[in-house]
Order: sequence, then structure tokens, then C-alpha cells
Amino acid sequence: MSLRFREARRDDVPRLVEMLADDELGAQRERFENPLPDSYYEAFATIETDPNNEIVIAESEGAIASFLQLTYIPNLTHQGSWRAMVEGVRVDSAQRGAGIGQQLIQEAIRRATERGAHLIQLTTDKTRQEALRFYESQGFQSTHEGLKLRLPPSPGE
Repeated sequence: MSLRFREARRDDVPRLVEMLADDELGAQRERFENPLPDSYYEAFATIETDPNNEIVIAESEGAIASFLQLTYIPNLTHQGSWRAMVEGVRVDSAQRGAGIGQQLIQEAIRRATERGAHLIQLTTDKTRQEALRFYESQGFQSTHEGLKLRLPPSPGE
């Protein structure tokens, strides 16, 4: 399948949120409704203006087939090198298994390499065993144990 890659635009946000909400975990944490909560557009505006963040979209026949967020992180470790972090990977549920995810990950690796990153990393929920197998098939290795701490909402939220 031939894909065209581009950066996301503001008018893509509803489709991206729809895709984020289109699975068991996403349905619990996203609010895909009309109109979308302003928080999604505010987050997009921050990402769009940050030179170390991009949302990469893969289009097939003019429609969004998949996307991910790619964040570039400067580090003092590894002699001050950069790393890339992959987040929010989604493939349209009707198109899974067609090789779109593989092409999207390869595009992320290409972009990270072009930016001079020495490493690309990601996390996946432990319940997503199929996703874990997919990332391992793309060359990712489980080398570290990841931990998260949910923080309380900010005052006024």
C-alpha cells in the first residue's frame, strides 16, 4: 500500500481523536464528541509550535490511515545526544494488518535519524500484547522497565 506522509494540521484533530478513542483503552480516556473539548486543540497548538514535536500522518488515497507523535528530547546522557520518543501510535481499525503501521514506524525512524537522534524509544501498555509483538518485529527491544505516576489534576481543572 502506498502512503504519503505529512505533518498534521489543525483540521485533522477530530479524526485523530476519533482514532485515539477507537480501542478499548482509548475509549476509557478520550472524549470524542462534537464539538471536541478545547483541550485537544490547545494541545495541538502547543505541539504544532514546538520544533521538537511533530504529529506524523500517513495518508492512503487522501484519508488518514495512521499517525503518531514524535518528540525529540535533548539529553546530557550519551554525550549530549538526542533521542526520539514515539507516542500515540494509531492505525485506522479497518486497515490494520495491511502494513501501514510498519511503514509509519519506518518513517518515524527515518525522521529521527535525519534529526540526529541516537535512539528512538516508545512505550506500550502491558495489556497490548499484539502491539508489543509488532514493535519487537520492527527491531525495538525491551531493555528497560518503565514506570508511570498519575498526578492529581491541576487546580482549576
